[in-house]
Amino acid sequence: MRRSHKLFSVSLLALVVSGCAVTSQPIDRSVSEQRAKSDLQNMFKDQEPLSGPLTLHQAMARAVKYNLEGRLKIMEEALAKRQLDLASFDMLPRMALDAGYAGRNNVSASSSQSIRTGTQSLEPSTSQDRDRRVADLTMVWNVLDFGVSYINAKQQGDQRLIVQERRRKVVNTIVQDVRSAYWRAVAAERLLKQIDSLMARVEQAQGNSQKMSDQRIGDPIQALGYQRALIEATRQLEEQRKALTLAKTELATLINLPMGTELTLATPDNYEIPELKVDMTKLEQEALASRPELREQDYQTRISANETRKAMLRLLPGLEFSAGGHYDSNSFLVNDKWADYGVKVTWNLFNVISAPAAIDVAKAGEEVATARRQAMSIAVLAQLYVANANYREALRQFKTSQQLSSIDGQIVGQLRNRYKAAGLGELDLIQGELNTLQADLRRDLAYADLRNAYGQIFASAGLDPLPPEVSSTKIQSIAGALATRESEWAAGRIDEPVSPAQAK
Repeated sequence: MRRSHKLFSVSLLALVVSGCAVTSQPIDRSVSEQRAKSDLQNMFKDQEPLSGPLTLHQAMARAVKYNLEGRLKIMEEALAKRQLDLASFDMLPRMALDAGYAGRNNVSASSSQSIRTGTQSLEPSTSQDRDRRVADLTMVWNVLDFGVSYINAKQQGDQRLIVQERRRKVVNTIVQDVRSAYWRAVAAERLLKQIDSLMARVEQAQGNSQKMSDQRIGDPIQALGYQRALIEATRQLEEQRKALTLAKTELATLINLPMGTELTLATPDNYEIPELKVDMTKLEQEALASRPELREQDYQTRISANETRKAMLRLLPGLEFSAGGHYDSNSFLVNDKWADYGVKVTWNLFNVISAPAAIDVAKAGEEVATARRQAMSIAVLAQLYVANANYREALRQFKTSQQLSSIDGQIVGQLRNRYKAAGLGELDLIQGELNTLQADLRRDLAYADLRNAYGQIFASAGLDPLPPEVSSTKIQSIAGALATRESEWAAGRIDEPVSPAQAK
């Protein structure tokens, strides 16, 4: 019987456990389709439409405003602000409100026994109703907890400022990515039509050669060699076209345009060479003072210092004030409503034992943060000088590519004249035009590298492409602010206005 009872108990327990087991159901495809439809609507929602050819600064402005990664950083900054507001509430006293109903199935009665004779000295009696209503409102404030909560709130404030610095870095990165993609897209805008036109001519010449070969006109070896040269020219043109067509797609992604949107760029007529008019010593100082990564480490150092203060604060005893109001419907009470208050000192003696180790850990954290900042400072200066070297090299390469493009342009002009005078074959003219097209492509890509290397110098110096405040969130206002900042840098003025965050 006992074994049967035990077996029944085990079976009942297994049934209860299996009933509490959690199973996960696969998401239905209709739910995923609805989510995809909603995402497509929200990703490109409330965007200003494109109006006319897109300029560089308009593209940057659209990326700053609409890029999803930038939006994410804005949301993280808003979250950090709410976390700071929440941390501030920890400094308030603890206040608890309890109200309810209490009852039992019999009378709460008791009697007394003499400790000398062991006999009952009081017949059983009660001083509490079987059913009663109770309520308590109690406030407790601990001075030590207030101090720790205050330091926690300061640390949370620094965490919010760290998020702002990370957002600065994301904006700078986005602007640099747009700059690089834009100038490569400009090269595509200039050269894709020429590539398509030349490919059409190569295809026509290849067709004519194939017809002559089929009719057995001319030397077969020469005809095949001619066709091979044309196919090789086609292959080169296809490679160039592939490299250029991806630039517009990358730019559209950065500025958060729907895929497939027709994008027309404002192509400049000339190749204006950007000149660096800022002394490297000044850029060094600016980089060490303004780079988001270094400012983030400054805040981390401050957080570590506050961690040391918290460890030292926990060594002290806590002074606790309490006050409360109470109500009990017990009919035996003379006063069913009353207030109480008190003051007491609390001291966790184990904190005295563990505090030295906690303080040592916090101080070690300060030292690590300082060493990390110094190592990062060296890396920042190296990045600045690498950016400057890349700019100088890109400038030389562009000038060389520009000279080669000019010479190839003159050569193809002579080849066209000879072809018109029937003194030159079509393959030689196509090869000359292909050489010119390749030279133009190298020139435009070298110019894109030059503009990107020039912008990278100021990004490495930690200069913000946007001022702390913009008059409007409209695309044109943001683009105007970006253009103004770049013109100031081009004139050699890099004095950073103090942002509201830095003023704090």
